[in-house]
Amino acid sequence: MPTAREIMTPDVTCIGEKESLAEAAHKMADLGVGSLPICGEDNRLKGMVTDRDIVVKALAQDRNPGDITAGELGQGKPVTIGADDDAAEILRTMAQHKVRRLPVIDGHQLVGIVAVADVARALPDRPVGDLIDAISE
Repeated sequence: MPTAREIMTPDVTCIGEKESLAEAAHKMADLGVGSLPICGEDNRLKGMVTDRDIVVKALAQDRNPGDITAGELGQGKPVTIGADDDAAEILRTMAQHKVRRLPVIDGHQLVGIVAVADVARALPDRPVGDLIDAISE
């Protein structure tokens, strides 16, 4: 079974925890992605911010995304996967936490992101279908 390191997307761009949601939105648009890991000044992962977070937690509440930092949304311990964890562990973690993307950590260093699409390309249909059912509830 493939490991996270083998199926992840490497070279991930972070948004700094002190950068604004407006800056996060611009980075997402430039990169063509819907989420970014939030990294602290210590280069440690602080959380994830999604395009949906920006809409629901800022725009829909009439808050200015230029006045809100990414770190404000990155509260709590982020859900991650180890670089050498296998695809079965990726599936379990995604299903348990109902997430579609997992930051991949090697030690304390962010080395990539595994998305549902990455898992779908690497595994047979049945486990992926079960995952989609679990995270879509």
